[in-house]
Amino acid sequence: MLGRRYRCLCCEAVLLVVPRGVLGVRMYSAAAIGLALALWGIALATAAEVRRRVGPAKILGDSAVSGWATLRRWARDVAQRRLFAQAPDPGPSASLRQSAASAAASLAASADPTTRPLPIEHRAFFGAAHAA
Repeated sequence: MLGRRYRCLCCEAVLLVVPRGVLGVRMYSAAAIGLALALWGIALATAAEVRRRVGPAKILGDSAVSGWATLRRWARDVAQRRLFAQAPDPGPSASLRQSAASAAASLAASADPTTRPLPIEHRAFFGAAHAA
C-alpha cells in the first residue's frame, strides 16, 4: 500500500495520507473486511472459506486449521463499535456471526443503488468501500 507523507511547515508534524478505503491499524481494506463479514455472517460460509476467498496469503500457519482469528477479531470489533461504528447494534446477546451479519447488511444497504442486482456480499464490499 502506498502512502504519502507530508510535513507541516508550522509545527513539523508528519501526516500520512493513504488511499480512501484504507483503515488505520488494519492489514485489509474496508472493502475486503466488509466482504469477509458478509460471507461469514450472511452467506454463512466457514471461516476457512472466507479466508480462501478474501485473504491473499497462500501459505497459512497452524491457526488456519481452526478458523481465521482475524475474522473473529473484526466481528468482535464490530460488536464493540470499533469497526464500522455506523452499523446498528445487534444487541448484547448477539453472537460474533450475528454482529458480522448486522454490519454486513448495513454496509450493503449503504452501497450505491446501482449495485442492487448484485449479491449482498458484493454490495457489502461496495458499501464498506464507501463507508471508509
